[in-house]
Amino acid sequence: MSFTLLAVSAREASFELDTFELVFYRTSLSLIILILVAKASGRLPRMGFNQFGLQCVRNSFQFAGMCCWTFAISTIPLAQVFAFEFTTPLWVAVMAAIYLKESLTRIQVFSVVLGALGILIVARPGQLEFSPGTWAALCCAIGFAGSAVTTRKLTRYQSTVEILIWMMLMQSVASGAVAAWDLQMEVPSISVAGPILIMSISGISAHFCLTKALSIAPAAAVAPMDFFRLPLIAVIGMLAYGEPLELAVFAGAAIICMGNYLNVRSRIKI
Repeated sequence: MSFTLLAVSAREASFELDTFELVFYRTSLSLIILILVAKASGRLPRMGFNQFGLQCVRNSFQFAGMCCWTFAISTIPLAQVFAFEFTTPLWVAVMAAIYLKESLTRIQVFSVVLGALGILIVARPGQLEFSPGTWAALCCAIGFAGSAVTTRKLTRYQSTVEILIWMMLMQSVASGAVAAWDLQMEVPSISVAGPILIMSISGISAHFCLTKALSIAPAAAVAPMDFFRLPLIAVIGMLAYGEPLELAVFAGAAIICMGNYLNVRSRIKI
């Protein structure tokens, strides 16, 4: 639900701000809110550099994924972005096998193949132009997968709040540097102040829930839990932006979800 609200508010703010400006204002405000809430609740951690290298790796993946996601949200239908994003758990399975040395069975390999088939159905190469927004949506899934895998390792050493503070701080610095590179950084108007505030709050909520979940369950089990947002975002896209409810998007997403279901079933004893 938080990621759905984040997507809608990002689309609204994208009419005025570019990708890096959006990420900068969102993460900067999120960082302030997070620190204030953590301090008020007595959960503000002592920030250390003991896992700084791993934080840099994790947040490089996250920053790349977030920028690609924000760009895709502003350029292609919302349901199509979410359908591509649903491949994240399949990339997680592959990366976890390489990076965390988790086993990759034949069923999990088959699930990745199903995910690739679902991508082809959603993208429809030869029928639709594989636009920069489409590439960005695919790349964001890979970036988020890398973030999820490294988050799983980070939670062994650091609290959820500490991980989130590092994420917001690093992304704010990186996006701010890129946004201000040409010395023409836009200041948000009153009309987008609301969407930016919603982005900041829903972004904290989404990543807090995700990071907390990854601290108590395998990454491959956590990532598929947000599939319910595809029908919701498709309806929102149709009502708010006139985006068509395309059968190919739902068919491809269904195949991707089936691949994820097989992946999860192979990793969890029922």
